[in-house]
Amino acid sequence: MTVQVFTDEPYERFEPGNVLCTADGTREFVIENARTFKNRWILLFEESQNRNDAEALNGIELYVPAEDAQELAAENAWYIKDLVGLQARLCEENQLGLPSRTIGKVVDVLDGAQSLLKIRLNNPIDDDNKTALVPFVEALVPEVNVNEGYLTIDPPGGLIPGLS
Repeated sequence: MTVQVFTDEPYERFEPGNVLCTADGTREFVIENARTFKNRWILLFEESQNRNDAEALNGIELYVPAEDAQELAAENAWYIKDLVGLQARLCEENQLGLPSRTIGKVVDVLDGAQSLLKIRLNNPIDDDNKTALVPFVEALVPEVNVNEGYLTIDPPGGLIPGLS
């Protein structure tokens, strides 16, 4: 089975014996073998031994089980699905000197050379500036609290339209 990867550590995640599960957690798949080919990962699961079994999994999204995801939180690493939906708040004593308040909501995470949080602003200054892109680095996003449903940002002037 060829998979699209959304992890920074595929060699660790796809070690033989590791488990991936469906989003609802009802099905688990144990990795028997994993290799790369032309910038893609090919996984063989113990539960699917032939082409028909693999084709039956086409389009299914697989995740690391929740207990393994807890390890990520301890490492200051998060899944994109956990970040989307969080409130974006200005942190206390921010660079702009503004009072702490909620300025928007994370609606996407753009993953490239540098991950960017796409934040839909609560009070956009105009129709062309409904969202802001904030680099997802500790200096600008000092706190992520998935359990409480928010993250804090400390933007420099000019990064977020309407804040200065």
